[in-house]
Amino acid sequence: MLKKGGNNWVEGDRFFDREIELEALEERTRDGTHTLLTAQRRMGKTSLVRELLRRLTETGGFETVFVDLEAAMDQADAVAELGIRTRSVRAVWGRIETVFANVLRGVGDRIEELSVSELKVKLRAGVDAGNWSQRGDAILSALAGSKRPVVLAIDELPILVNRLLKDDDDRITPEGRRAADGFLSWLRRNGQEHRGKISIILSGSVGLEPLLQQAGLSAHANIFSAYDLKPWSEETAMSCLAALSDTYDVVLTVDVRRSICQRLRCCIPHHVQMFFDRLHDHLRRERRQEATLNDVDWVYLHEMLSVRGQMDLQHYESRLQTVLGRTGYPIALEILTQAATRGDLDDDTVRQYEMHFPARDGDGDPSVEHVLHVLHHDGYLERREDGTSRFVSGLLEDWWRARHGRNFVPVFASRQADRGADR
Repeated sequence: MLKKGGNNWVEGDRFFDREIELEALEERTRDGTHTLLTAQRRMGKTSLVRELLRRLTETGGFETVFVDLEAAMDQADAVAELGIRTRSVRAVWGRIETVFANVLRGVGDRIEELSVSELKVKLRAGVDAGNWSQRGDAILSALAGSKRPVVLAIDELPILVNRLLKDDDDRITPEGRRAADGFLSWLRRNGQEHRGKISIILSGSVGLEPLLQQAGLSAHANIFSAYDLKPWSEETAMSCLAALSDTYDVVLTVDVRRSICQRLRCCIPHHVQMFFDRLHDHLRRERRQEATLNDVDWVYLHEMLSVRGQMDLQHYESRLQTVLGRTGYPIALEILTQAATRGDLDDDTVRQYEMHFPARDGDGDPSVEHVLHVLHHDGYLERREDGTSRFVSGLLEDWWRARHGRNFVPVFASRQADRGADR
């Protein structure tokens, strides 16, 4: 039976639907295709990949490795993380131990007793700026030598690339571009060399393509075939809500479930389950089992858009700050708040922002055009047929308006008002 999920990835009983997507990704892995998994935030990319790896492992036809690079600060950290995660592939771990023999000397039979963190510290001691690519080559060659094909899932690669590219002022530097270029070239070369033996899946909470485009490194992504993970349809979201209501003995009529989907506008899996979680808690406090349309409205306004709800949604802001930095984030904040308070963003407004935030070639700061590209690519905004842009998610739009929209005045309007006062 379907169970409520938390803020992290889910699998097994907490994983719902996505059979078509799982089938498509499994087909790609069997064909040896390298995949770049794209989607807006909270769509369930990590959960989808984790569930795919779990099922492939159960079939016995694949070896699987999952590497999370969110905490990696440089190339050496990434290779050490890759090394430690290959311990799940028992058939090749002996070769990995040989690669790191100098730092594992004296461990002997105690290797099985070491925790992941202890082993990672030891492996990290054997990787540095001068040998990370050779160490990484050896690890991937060992994986490629497995009797069974390997699916290597690398999560949060864009976060690492962003760190490599930018300095402490969040600007892309020549040194950062060389570092990112070197790491991506290494990954690309190994992906080509071991095609058919290792199938790579890249994912992340921010988009890789806009980062590479800004840095002029887009060619490194050409060995990866993009797969865009879509939001749930209203039908699927309503089925999920029905399954949750059965599990937790809650009555959600068709009208109530449809109202939840209409409030969200975009049925992002995490938001659907978050709404149910809040509604379930509300009914429990009320000592009732059946939800009404009034309950849906109350929970949306007082729970989903409350301070507690903001804690779940603030990750949208933090990721924008990570990718766009201290110069690009204020532009995104302006654009998104304008779109939330006005309901859309038209070309004339974009031009006014471009005049207020002019692009300066060579200074490493993101332009309005680049910020908009990130907002569209990462699913904050969508372009409509009339050329305007609006929020994809009704929840995110309402939350952003509640958080930033009070007394909001566009920066270009403030400047025009100041000029009028000077006259």
